Amino acid sequence: MTIILCALKLENVEKVGVSLVSITFNEESNIERCIKSVPWCDDIVILDSKSTDQTAQVAKNLGARVFVEDWRGYGPQKNRAAELAKNDWVVFLDADESLTPELANEIYSLFRAKALDRDAYEFPRLSIHLGREIRHGGWYPDRQKRFYNRTRCKWSEVSVHEELKASKVGRLSGNMIHRPFKNLAHQIQKNNNYSSLMAEELSRKGTRFSCWKFFLKPISKFIECYFLKLGILDGMAGLVIAVGAAYSVHLKWAKIWEIQKNK
Repeated sequence: MTIILCALKLENVEKVGVSLVSITFNEESNIERCIKSVPWCDDIVILDSKSTDQTAQVAKNLGARVFVEDWRGYGPQKNRAAELAKNDWVVFLDADESLTPELANEIYSLFRAKALDRDAYEFPRLSIHLGREIRHGGWYPDRQKRFYNRTRCKWSEVSVHEELKASKVGRLSGNMIHRPFKNLAHQIQKNNNYSSLMAEELSRKGTRFSCWKFFLKPISKFIECYFLKLGILDGMAGLVIAVGAAYSVHLKWAKIWEIQKNK
């Protein structure tokens, strides 16, 4: 079936039976943009992990149903948030993500046409960092499955790098915008946090520390991001990102060594 997308005025669009779902912690600077990018959802669910800023109040002011619960890990927390939705079809966005008007129109038109013949739909995620769009280095198109039927799809129950498990997946063309870091300090903080989670996850699965991987993996990661995946075309930002990716890999293997040494 061919879907004709209309040029909708999103602020005046009719509500439909789709839930916007997000998990949050101290996201008061992002959550408004996230919610307003999907104005046709008739249900907004925010599962907050005891934020200490005004995230919950900002979301409530925008009509969201806000639930505050302890952190379970990324996969379990996302599954719990989806359970709280009133509708089976959900758009799942992290607070630092938002739909472009083109993608919002695409999803809206697909739903209104009753042409949902897949369990989930994926679309490209375009990240903005260091003042520019990042289109190389492995960061784009970075397709994500974020519009799905919650009765037929579940997030993997892992602590980091969770994935939505779906059998039949369709593909949409509009971009989702991602603002992963507030600044370089925030990038370093996230790299430190994620490297710890990955080291713990790999250690639980039986991965052993390797001197060769400790030395060579960061180097190969830089070459991959900066040269093979053309991060060099993103200018200074591409260089910073490639160095950061290599350092994150270094931290991961150093922390695996630390965990196993302490045991």
